[in-house]
Amino acid sequence: MRIAVASGKGGTGKTTIAANLSYLAAKAGRTVVYADCDVEEPNGHLFLKPTIAEELSIDRLIPVVDRDRCTLCGRCRTACRYGAIACVGTSVLIFTELCRACGGCQLACPEDAIREVPQSIGRLRLGWSGSVRFVEGVLNVGEAMSPPAIRAVKAALPLDADWVILDCPPGTSCPAIESISGADLVLLVTEPTPFGLYDLALAVEMTRALRLPFAVVVNRADVGDREVWRYCQRQGINILAEIPDDRAVAEACSRGELAAEMVPSLAERLNGLLDAVESAWASEEYIVA
Repeated sequence: MRIAVASGKGGTGKTTIAANLSYLAAKAGRTVVYADCDVEEPNGHLFLKPTIAEELSIDRLIPVVDRDRCTLCGRCRTACRYGAIACVGTSVLIFTELCRACGGCQLACPEDAIREVPQSIGRLRLGWSGSVRFVEGVLNVGEAMSPPAIRAVKAALPLDADWVILDCPPGTSCPAIESISGADLVLLVTEPTPFGLYDLALAVEMTRALRLPFAVVVNRADVGDREVWRYCQRQGINILAEIPDDRAVAEACSRGELAAEMVPSLAERLNGLLDAVESAWASEEYIVA
């Protein structure tokens, strides 16, 4: 089962839940993969402290123009829907930060003057945290687009695990969509605040648009107001877990520790979440728009 832990906004406790779920699922005897898809600022390694066995370059293909063959016909510029190519005077300019590596310019060139070469955009780190397999993508500083790196993380996932837990970037833009696509279940982590509710509603719309099964986890459930519960009731959304605000959890996280190891009450709540996920999955109780 591939579970995407996502959120409409940052700071809801998404990584805390994903990392600790991975630890507890493995402790219960399941084969587990933790994949950090938040490639712009991955931080799951701070808690899982993996031993990295392999580190690979994440590459994307970018076009290079052969000036000797190019006739400046402009067909590559016309074919590019992202504004990544410009014909200026006697030169063809390639703006690699805008390129989506679709290959359209190469296909459009009648002189075969464009070839694609790999360009490193980040690093893929593979290893183990105890019995949890660890996969992490790290985007290079200054890279404009993270979806290619996220795709590399998902392509590296082993196929023989019981659970794959994807720690997704926050928000509802391209990185979040790329991360949750293909998930068997999306856990939307929220908090009972006006900002939490507003961004949860956006995340629900995104998940429904992708027609993915989803449910909600309310973190810091004993603070704020009850609007999140009222919203979920109106929308018919299952809340699979409510995790109270606990200073001991915050202190464990600040030390870079797995809170489920240090705080028995959190471990109990998350073990209940694991059971709820499996039970609801078996009975197909999730919402699909």
